[in-house]
Amino acid sequence: MSLQGGCFCGAVRYEAHGQPFNSTLCHCTDCRKVSGAPAFAWFSVTTTSLHWTASAPQRFRSSEHAVRSFCPDCGTTLTWHDERWPDEVDLATASLDDPEQVPPADHTFVRSRLGWLKLQDGLPQYQKTRAEG
Repeated sequence: MSLQGGCFCGAVRYEAHGQPFNSTLCHCTDCRKVSGAPAFAWFSVTTTSLHWTASAPQRFRSSEHAVRSFCPDCGTTLTWHDERWPDEVDLATASLDDPEQVPPADHTFVRSRLGWLKLQDGLPQYQKTRAEG
């Protein structure tokens, strides 16, 4: 599978090859804050499958183990990378040219879900990560 995407203004573009995995709607406070949205859709790819095809994004450390990236021109959130899993990187689903290619498969960090956001899609819900339940 080939996935293409980029930021709002088009300055940062990427392509990822292979099968995406861990597609989720994350409800953690950090994702909500960096996106300004009540939940944030992510999916994972292997780090070796991701290639920047235009300008590369800017990065910042958002927590002890995580580095996020965004477009330095328009601010679009693009990636999240946990250094404890060096072989994978999460891409912002809505940054895809066709976000319908990778629909969410679950909800993570629902313990942080905003009370007014009602989840009625029938997808599995995890209080924290998939591994922590």
